Amino acid sequence: MSFFPFFVDLEGQVGLIVGSGKIALHKIRKLLPYGPKLTVVAPDILPELEELVLKNDTNVIKIIRRNFESRDITGMKFVIAASDDEAVNDTVSRLCREQNILVNVVDKKEACSFIFPSLVKAGQLSVGISTEGASPEVAASLRGQLASGIPANMDEILAYLSSLRPLARKYIADDGKRSAFLKDMARRCMDSNTIFDEAETSKRLKEYADAERVKTPGTVLLVGAGCGAYDLITLKGIRAIRHAQVLVYDDLIDSRLLDYASESCELIYVGKRSGKHSMKQEEINALLVRKAKEGGLVVRLKGGDPFVFGRGKEEILALEKEGIKASYIPGVTSCIAVPAAAGIPVTHRELSRSFHVITGHTATGSGELAENIDFEALSRVEGTLIFLMGFGHLLQISQELIKAGKSPDTPVAVVHGNFDGTADAVRGTLADIAQKVSEAGLETPAVIVVGAVADMA
Repeated sequence: MSFFPFFVDLEGQVGLIVGSGKIALHKIRKLLPYGPKLTVVAPDILPELEELVLKNDTNVIKIIRRNFESRDITGMKFVIAASDDEAVNDTVSRLCREQNILVNVVDKKEACSFIFPSLVKAGQLSVGISTEGASPEVAASLRGQLASGIPANMDEILAYLSSLRPLARKYIADDGKRSAFLKDMARRCMDSNTIFDEAETSKRLKEYADAERVKTPGTVLLVGAGCGAYDLITLKGIRAIRHAQVLVYDDLIDSRLLDYASESCELIYVGKRSGKHSMKQEEINALLVRKAKEGGLVVRLKGGDPFVFGRGKEEILALEKEGIKASYIPGVTSCIAVPAAAGIPVTHRELSRSFHVITGHTATGSGELAENIDFEALSRVEGTLIFLMGFGHLLQISQELIKAGKSPDTPVAVVHGNFDGTADAVRGTLADIAQKVSEAGLETPAVIVVGAVADMA
């Protein structure tokens, strides 16, 4: 079963509560702020519920002191079965399903057509959290975390932001600029936990209205997505994705990162990956320039770190040449993160005091082994050698290192990182690693680690 979190207008809607125990009372208290008209059917009524009835209009809560009868559900929009008698709850569920009435049965998910979320409510703000019955305690814990982060004046902030909408429609004709203004103001209010006075509001509104008349280019942020699981991205990187009007992304990112983008954000997949480029680098550069000139924030999301064989600086130079502001947010690079996921440190006291990162293919993206690798110099290095984008040339790399004087018994690990934070690794030596990787059927992309640390796990 899978429950979609609809938000439904309950103002004036009629609902039935079967039972009047503490759970029923809890449900009623949660429902009342949303304005339904409730009928409670139970033979015995808790004193607390009677007090609640006295505090409210009799049109809000009506009590019927008797056992449940099938006719009670007639005309109801929703029903909550919270009786102490499981047989009664099952009957309520069956009758409601037969008549297509939404029903919630306490502590019995399979009998429900809707479930009660753990609620956070602050004025007009409502947040519902559900684990679909797997762990109400987890939902309650997250509810507490959310509630602690909500400003005390949340209702005032929401009322202010709501008042901005007609002003934005009046003064900012462009839909994109208007949306950017409203998002910007919402972020500023939440960051400062306050609202702006009339003068400051007018000033910011004018800035966006003037920007619409004088077309100014936007900005581009190169963001390192980290390597492997989505939670390796930096907080600064997540904020950039949330604020983006355009998001240009590659293959080697966890797709869950895209969930941080706003619904209005334009997502553009460029599929850049060694040997499988769906868009050439020059075309990506031109795309970033074009989108930036349309205005707003363009985020270029790249796996690992954009400045570690990610051609990030090439993109920044292409943008700056066109007069477009571009900046960079680092990411966790694969040359460290992928080996680490397999328990391999790139440096370790008494084993390796340095590490050296080498690209395994040419800048043209032809798929050939980079022709300017100085294997003789690398063979003399006592630290760790890390080859990125060299998986397809593993045999050639191993042979060249041996030919240059590296011992055939030198430990080697080839590691493929997964988006769940785990890694698949094949270990061997320069003499046999290519054969072992072939037999294991290891997937690309993978990082090649050469040196004593490759034996560690």
